[in-house]
Amino acid sequence: MLPWLRAWTATLPWKAAVFITVMCCSLAALLGLLVHVSVTHQTVGQARDRALTRLADATEAFEDGDRLGPGVSVDPPGLPRSLRTLALEGERGTMVGDSAPRPTMWAAGPADGGRVLAVAVDYSQGVRTIAGLDRAILGSSALAIGTTLLVGAFAVTRITRRLHATARVARRISAGDLDARVDDPRTKFPGQAQDEVAAVAAALDTMASSLQGKLESEQRFTADVAHELRTPLTGLHAAAELLPPGRPTELVRDRVAALRTLTEDLLEISRLDAGSERVDLDAHWLGPLAERVVRGTGAELDVVRDVCVDTDRRRLERVLGNLVANAVTHGRGPVIVTVDGAEVTVRDHGDGYPEYLVLHGPQRFRTEGGTKGHGLGLTIALGQATTLGACLTFTNGAPPGAVATLTLP
Repeated sequence: MLPWLRAWTATLPWKAAVFITVMCCSLAALLGLLVHVSVTHQTVGQARDRALTRLADATEAFEDGDRLGPGVSVDPPGLPRSLRTLALEGERGTMVGDSAPRPTMWAAGPADGGRVLAVAVDYSQGVRTIAGLDRAILGSSALAIGTTLLVGAFAVTRITRRLHATARVARRISAGDLDARVDDPRTKFPGQAQDEVAAVAAALDTMASSLQGKLESEQRFTADVAHELRTPLTGLHAAAELLPPGRPTELVRDRVAALRTLTEDLLEISRLDAGSERVDLDAHWLGPLAERVVRGTGAELDVVRDVCVDTDRRRLERVLGNLVANAVTHGRGPVIVTVDGAEVTVRDHGDGYPEYLVLHGPQRFRTEGGTKGHGLGLTIALGQATTLGACLTFTNGAPPGAVATLTLP
């Protein structure tokens, strides 16, 4: 089956159309059969009664020696054999015969001298009546099925349109647009009866509002904590600079520097989460920009094809710097930065990224294997790349190694 056909036959309108068609055809066939049998029985019964009445009159006239009427004969050649046999056995009976030029209802009974007295009644009108009835049943069934399909398709299409709208909003929410809402009109009035689609839409809107509130609360908390830590850390840094030289002083200064870096990272993440970052675009060549990032890190630079792009230099350097720092810190050498047009690749030759990171992207404050760090570097790199309108992906190469690919617009 073709992919598009398989996809279409899996939709709700297709399934509803098939179900309605099967049910309508089954119902129409059942009703048509009942009507056909009933009318046929009634038509045949009327013709049989008429033939038997004429046979009784003809038998009386035959016995009295009177002249037989039209359609009455003795041992007619067109009489069905089974009916002739029944009459010779002394019984009366009727049968529809089709050997004559037109349909005939035969009635036959015994006569003197081992003969058969038969009456032929024209049955053409009954056959035409039944045939016309069958045509009417077929036509009305086709009309009913077509009308039901149109009405059913209209009703199902309205439902599927609302379901598709709800699914689009759900995808927007999963992509990070927490302001997206279905806003189904049926959910505006709580006292009004709602169908299942409206209930799903209302539940999705409620979930999105709750999720948005929790995330905004978390973002405010992160920003407030980072701001509150900034002032005492500044004083702590100044006090550490006044300590006398020595190993304890170096340890204090190192930890204070780590806390200041963490605080600045938290502030940057809070700004990225809030969507308050604004880019300052300008034309820059990628080769020299990548060279400034790589210088002093121990990584190697390979410029395959240099291009000039419109980007925010500070943010791009932040992205590349975090990717290179992560590769140098958590991977193994050589770390190679490759510039090929608008695509920049940072690759190391370590064990590669954790599986969760490849599948779901970086997660703040999550690391594996006891590695040093807070999981914020790649999170910031991804956030800044999104702000630049770039695409940042994380994969594992073969031979083993982590591969981060940044594609600029």
